[in-house]
Parts: sequence; C-alpha cells; structure tokens
Amino acid sequence: MSEPQAKKRPRHLMDPDNPRREVKSQASGSMHLEPVQKWVLSVLAATTIVHLAFGLVIAAMYVDDARTDAQVGLNILAGAFGVIAVAVFRAIHQFKMLSPWLLLGVVPTFLGLWLTFR
Repeated sequence: MSEPQAKKRPRHLMDPDNPRREVKSQASGSMHLEPVQKWVLSVLAATTIVHLAFGLVIAAMYVDDARTDAQVGLNILAGAFGVIAVAVFRAIHQFKMLSPWLLLGVVPTFLGLWLTFR
C-alpha cells in the first residue's frame, strides 16, 4: 500500500513547517514605510498649525480699528504658531531644533501686520 500524500496547504496560508523569509525589494526609488510616515505626519501637522496662524491673521484684520492692541497681539500669536509649525516639522524629522529655518515661522506676523495696517 502506498502512503497517503500530505494535504497541500493553499499558498496564501502560512505553513508553520516551512516559513518563508521576507523578500526585500532593491528597486531604485522605493521608499520604506517609516520615512513616508514621517513626511505625511510632518506635512499634515505643519499645514494644520499654519492654517491656525493664518486664521489668527484674518481675525486680526476683522478686529475693530480702535483695538490696535488686539490686532498686534493676534499677529504676534500668528507668528508664534508659525514658529511652532516649523519646530514641529523639524522635531518629527529629528533635526536639531535651533535653526535659521525657525525664522520662516515669523512670516505670518509680518504678513499679518502688513495686511492689517495697510
């Protein structure tokens, strides 16, 4: 008598007796998951915070002209949030925090002051 043949498992299931090794692709231009996640997270975070900063600029434009202190205060807060946006972007990518790039975050303040008092 012949031995009964072992039942073959479907290919999509894992065989505990014969585990497969992970095959790593060496295709040029391919990115791993972690850098892509960092870029997506940093762009979303920075964009969200910059929207808040420009919302404060718009709010400063609609404040009564007699309230110059409120207009200036909102524009300064917009610049602070701009600096925070740049810092969050740099922190997610694990760059050093103090950098000339932080000056880019002050742009909403100057733009807001120009738009508010023109």
